[in-house]
Amino acid sequence: MTQLILFMKLGVLFSGGKDSCLALQKAKEKDEVVCLITVISENPESFMFHTPNIFLTKLQAEAIDLPLVSITTRGEKEKELEELEKVIRRAKEEHGIEGIVTGAIKSEYQKSRIEKVCRELCLECINPLWHRDEINIMKELVENDFEVIITGVFAEPFGREWLGRKIDFVTIDELEKLERAYKINPSGEGGEIETTVLDAPFFKKRIEIEKSSVSFSRDSGTLKIEKASLMKK
Repeated sequence: MTQLILFMKLGVLFSGGKDSCLALQKAKEKDEVVCLITVISENPESFMFHTPNIFLTKLQAEAIDLPLVSITTRGEKEKELEELEKVIRRAKEEHGIEGIVTGAIKSEYQKSRIEKVCRELCLECINPLWHRDEINIMKELVENDFEVIITGVFAEPFGREWLGRKIDFVTIDELEKLERAYKINPSGEGGEIETTVLDAPFFKKRIEIEKSSVSFSRDSGTLKIEKASLMKK
């Protein structure tokens, strides 16, 4: 007798950074990802959402070949959750999703609020990276040929030279040392670093940066991607 395997239709909360991309890959291994969901916060110090190069998610969605459902918020604390609910509701109506995937690792603040929204909308909340070892997560990215660069640094001891740096085994080794010396979170879960993914196993095309600029002051800075295009793999 043939066993019927049922796949959930999922939407991924997508920032274009390493954690949401790795969570997307893991979701695709078990279920059907039908859309990406992005909240574009106008507040660079948003309590909930990744902001550096968030507008690149449109190009990343094209590279992945998935529809993107997005909404813009002013980024006011707690009120931005109302925008999150709106965009998830829209994704449910437009794509019939049954669950939401997040890239949360240790942030109870983010996880609990997303779960609350999901409960209100009768959706499953799936957190494939939750409480996983951060260094192992970083190594998994490299081992699976993710092309990830650091596009934001927001804490000592990160200097300007970290912006644009690729996540590879040398970088991971340095992050481990900084974790021991400065008690930082090596994956940036505490907001120390932000990343942008230019390629991954599920990308149909890779992203090439054509123009960028750096802004840096007092242990904080960003690499702003001003122009990028899709390239054949």
